[in-house]
Amino acid sequence: MFEHKPQTAWTAVEDFLTDTVVQPDEALKRAVQSAVDAGMPPIEVAPNAGKLLKLLVQISGARRVLEIGTLAGFSTIWMAKGLPDDGVLVTCEYLPKHADVARSNLDAAGLGHKVDIRVGAALDSLAALQAEGQEPFDFVFIDADKENNTRYLDWAVRLGRPGTTVVLDNAIWEGAVLDPGMDEVNAPGIIGALELMGNHPQLDATVIQTVGSKGWDGFALAVVR
Repeated sequence: MFEHKPQTAWTAVEDFLTDTVVQPDEALKRAVQSAVDAGMPPIEVAPNAGKLLKLLVQISGARRVLEIGTLAGFSTIWMAKGLPDDGVLVTCEYLPKHADVARSNLDAAGLGHKVDIRVGAALDSLAALQAEGQEPFDFVFIDADKENNTRYLDWAVRLGRPGTTVVLDNAIWEGAVLDPGMDEVNAPGIIGALELMGNHPQLDATVIQTVGSKGWDGFALAVVR
């Protein structure tokens, strides 16, 4: 049996994988640094998770991506890289300051032409997308306030189509899914979304646990039936 390694070892392995396999370019490194410079919380996905999002966009053949939660645009850049040149990514960001930083990062990465940043409460932006009669999205990434996870998941189904891929970040939350008292604000929304994924007649889902620089966490992956 292997002995359990401390979190420092998880992060060291993540750094090795990032340098050896993922190899983020300067535009991605710039996005991470810009978030630090702007005083944003360091809550963007890890590089290996960002690359996974890119590959999932490519594997699914997505041409239209919806992201809920932009921050500085790190995950946005990854997914936009996975889209064809005429693909479209709509991302929802609550704070104008974050949206401005993300726009700068996307333009610097040469991907701004693919991305439409919607500023304001995501639930309002999602309702607006429906009202506009937008084409269905092929891929949806949810990584915003956890309290509204079930509502975001519902919108992912409504704005998707059969075959749409849905990824929900932060599905483990340091084990708070088993002890919501650890985080009474966020844990209930995460648990509710997982329960909805397991019982929704239009979703076929699984959950992957992860460890690394973001601690003990994971993501849920689903396909719309």
